[in-house]
Amino acid sequence: MKLSVIILNYNVRYFLELCLKSVEAAITDIDAEIIVVDNNSPDDSCTMVKNLFPSVKLIENKENSGFSKGNNIGVVEAKGEYLCILNPDTVVAEDTFTKLIQFADTKPNVGIVGCQLVDGKGLFLPESKRHIPTPKVSLKKILGKTNDYYANNVGITDVGKVDILVGAFMWLKKDVYNAVGGFDEEYFMYGEDIDLSYKIVKAGFDNYYFGNTTVIHFKGESTLKDAQYAKRFYGAMQIFYKKHFKQNPVFNIVVWFGIKIAQLIRKRPVEVKVSSHKSYVYTHDADETLLKHLQQPIDIETKIKDNVEQNSMLVYDFNTLKAKNVIADMKKKSQRENIVFRFIPKSSKFIIGSDSASNRGEVQHF
Repeated sequence: MKLSVIILNYNVRYFLELCLKSVEAAITDIDAEIIVVDNNSPDDSCTMVKNLFPSVKLIENKENSGFSKGNNIGVVEAKGEYLCILNPDTVVAEDTFTKLIQFADTKPNVGIVGCQLVDGKGLFLPESKRHIPTPKVSLKKILGKTNDYYANNVGITDVGKVDILVGAFMWLKKDVYNAVGGFDEEYFMYGEDIDLSYKIVKAGFDNYYFGNTTVIHFKGESTLKDAQYAKRFYGAMQIFYKKHFKQNPVFNIVVWFGIKIAQLIRKRPVEVKVSSHKSYVYTHDADETLLKHLQQPIDIETKIKDNVEQNSMLVYDFNTLKAKNVIADMKKKSQRENIVFRFIPKSSKFIIGSDSASNRGEVQHF
C-alpha cells in the first residue's frame, strides 16, 4: 500500500466529516487507506464515521490519550509506505497527495514533507515552515521578533529544506517515523511536532516545505487559546529544551523566565464577530432551507465569481466545486475586507467554517 492517512479526532464531528470527504476525493487514484483514531470524543464522531465512511478504519480509544499517543496508535495499524498525519479540522485538495508522492519519491533522503497551510479565512499560516526553536530563537519570538523562528528564507509557494514542520499536516515514510520512535508520548499536546521534526533532522534526514499544494487548517478547532492551552504549550517547550539542549543553571533560569513572560503577555482569545451584508452561494442546486440561513441579498452562481462585494459571506458547495479551486479562490480573496468563507460538504445538510484561530468554528444545519 502506498499511503496511510491518519487522522486523530477529538470532539470535532462536523469538521471531521468535511475532512474525510476531502481525503476520500484525494485518494481516488492512490492505493491508500484512512485511519481515524478517536480520543474518546463526547460527541457522535464515531457514529458518524461508522455510518458515512464504512471503509475507514476507526480506532475508538477509551480515554483521551493525547496527540502523540493517539497518532502512534494509528501508525501501528498503518500499512502504507507513506504516512500523512492529518488534523481533523483540515481540507485537502484533490491532487495534494498525488503531488506529494511524486515529490517524495524523487528524494532518497526525505524526512518530513509539509505543505502550504491557510486558515479558515484563506490566510497563510507561518507555522507551516519554521527553524529550530532554540532558547535564543524562542525568546526573540516571545519579544515579537519572528524572523529567526519562521523559515522566511523559503517563499510561501517555494519548495525547500526547512527544519520544523507542523503536526496538522506531516507527510513521511513509515520507516522514517519508526526509525526515530514516532511521536514522543511525554508530550500530551503541542510541541510533539517540533520534537519529531528535530529528531528526524538529527537522524540525518532532510525535511522539506512543499509550497506547491495548499491545505486548509481551520486551527481554532484544535488550538483553543485558553489557560489550559498555555499550560500545555509552555510545558511542552520545557520538555523540548530539557530533552534536546545542554542544561545549566543559567539556561534553566532563562527558559523559566521566558515561559513565564510568554504566559503573561500571551493574547487572550476574543470573540470574532463578522458582519456580512451579502451572501454568494456557489452551487448548481441552491437549497431553499439553506438560503433562509444566509444574509440577504443572495447571489447564486454555478461558478466561482471573481468580483464580490466587501463584507460578504462566500458559501462553497462541494457538491459542485473542487476543493483545489475553492482553496485557490479563498487565497485570492483573503485580503479583501471582511470576506468570510463557509463550506457545504458533499451530500451534507450543514454549512461550516471558522473565522478565527482562537475560537470554535460555526456549524449551521439546514
